[in-house]
Amino acid sequence: MIEQFFRPDSVDQALELKRRYRDDAVWFAGGSKLNATPSRTGKQIAISLQDLELDWIDWDNGALRIGAMTRLQPLHDARYLPAALRDAIGFIYSRHLRNQSTLGGEIAAQQEESVLLPVLLALDAQLVFGDGETLSLESYLADPCDRLLTEIIIKDPFRSCATRKVSRSQAGLTVVTAAVALTEHSGPCIAVDGVTGKAQRLRDVEIRRLEGAELEKAIAGAIFPQDDIRGSAAYKRYITGVVVADLYADCLMSGEEVV
Repeated sequence: MIEQFFRPDSVDQALELKRRYRDDAVWFAGGSKLNATPSRTGKQIAISLQDLELDWIDWDNGALRIGAMTRLQPLHDARYLPAALRDAIGFIYSRHLRNQSTLGGEIAAQQEESVLLPVLLALDAQLVFGDGETLSLESYLADPCDRLLTEIIIKDPFRSCATRKVSRSQAGLTVVTAAVALTEHSGPCIAVDGVTGKAQRLRDVEIRRLEGAELEKAIAGAIFPQDDIRGSAAYKRYITGVVVADLYADCLMSGEEVV
């Protein structure tokens, strides 16, 4: 239960508070995760990011830069946002949650059923932290750290990319969220969440450059889901393979249309 709430007005002040209180403190962005079961925090000290001026969207030589405190609904409404990222934000059915949740908070929460992480992985998102260091989202997810995320960078935001979520109902538990993007030289980027424990790139499948039924089979063999109320492991392997193969075909068709 949060008992102390700090509102620093600079990144340096926020980092100093974190150094002082260490593991007893938690970063507080929009609060949609820290205040809700099952992700409610047990820490007593919150360091608010509200006054750090991290709510913005910018362009830099074709790269899309997004402040970590940018809330999802204004991001969804922004002009020229990549269609796949807009689609992924729309998977969050509640407008109230989209108005409360921040992009940085969604990344830091690393929930198993994240609908945003797959598309950000497929788009090779880069993360900038308060100390100035930059990491790929993939590297961050592989070794999570309790650091102050300040900015998300997508260097090639308009590469051909598509994402899809499968669930029992709009507000129901997510079975799988997948995203596929095409790169000019290195082939497809394939990312999934909900069936792999945490969001991840399927690089062993990517390098094989498969399509159709062969891609479906490769995806099904690359994931190891568990039976639960969302469906059997066999169903999850099957539906994930179908979804990824369909997304890849969509991306190929979209790329041809652009050419």
